[in-house]
Amino acid sequence: MEERTEIEDLGEFGLIDYLTRNIELYNASTVLGVGDDAAVIDLFGKQTVISTDMLVEGIHFDLMYTPLKHLGYKSVIVNLSDIYAMNATPTHITMSLAFSNRFSLEALNEFYEGVYAACEKYRVDLIGGDTTSSQKGFVISVTAIGEVAPDKFVKRSTAQKGDLLCVSGDLGAAYLGLTLLEREKKIFLENPKIQPDLEDQTYVIGRQLKPEARHDIISFLAGKEIMPTAMMDVSDGLSSEILHICKQSQLGCVLYEEKIPVHDQARELAMKLGLDPTACALSGGEDYELLFTMKQEDYDKITLNEEIAVIGYMTELTEEPHIITRSGNKHKLAAQGWNAFK
Repeated sequence: MEERTEIEDLGEFGLIDYLTRNIELYNASTVLGVGDDAAVIDLFGKQTVISTDMLVEGIHFDLMYTPLKHLGYKSVIVNLSDIYAMNATPTHITMSLAFSNRFSLEALNEFYEGVYAACEKYRVDLIGGDTTSSQKGFVISVTAIGEVAPDKFVKRSTAQKGDLLCVSGDLGAAYLGLTLLEREKKIFLENPKIQPDLEDQTYVIGRQLKPEARHDIISFLAGKEIMPTAMMDVSDGLSSEILHICKQSQLGCVLYEEKIPVHDQARELAMKLGLDPTACALSGGEDYELLFTMKQEDYDKITLNEEIAVIGYMTELTEEPHIITRSGNKHKLAAQGWNAFK
């Protein structure tokens, strides 16, 4: 039987000492990390970018099929993605947790293994946070801090008419991974003797349980001296994010269905489940890809990068955002993405 250590045996400070005992720092800008009333960072003349996200059990994740290590990793990634979406480099995070006595020290340690794995991969310093108890369930709040050269951050509101609309990676796979996990959970609850059958769908399951943030795209754009005119990450579905850029930039857009990147495994699984791959890409969410606009004259610089797809262009506001289907039909773009308050 696995060893189980109750959190109350350590107390809050004992818990913090335990979880941060092997903490590693990667950034010279970290003057003072965990262990004081506040952390101290010195960003050496850079501008500071800050973003916060909260993840709540039963709303954002289900521990029936989400390993705690993966959850720790993902909770960092979703915040780093927001920093990259500002054209900035993440440097620090704070991590706050509320949890019930369902969770042992060993469980929290597993969660933190994922947190530290993400920090190591993205060279980000964990510099503080808080822990408290909750009546039930697990609540995670992460604040990410990043740096950017003065006035090189990119907003959602600065796209221009004629700009190309681009997206990194592929879309819809995370939603399909979630759909498959939810299906197997339902079957398991009805008959616990039936073993889950994830049909070797490693790609889509991975996109749901262990996403990555697109630092490679930010590095590529900087290397090619491409300054996106607007940018955000795809967390709630492509259509919702495009409409945010359109609304805040006061523009319309034309999106081409045939240009939307969907992974072959995701497309096959969607067909098998009776779902439209394009609908999964438009409304699925949790892809954590980067959606950005850029000037047409920069097009030649990205043609060889297979991780960037040009999916449309920005228009005058008189032409409302719409999608041209493969068959040539024109449809108004609707925001049907994930909503936390449904």
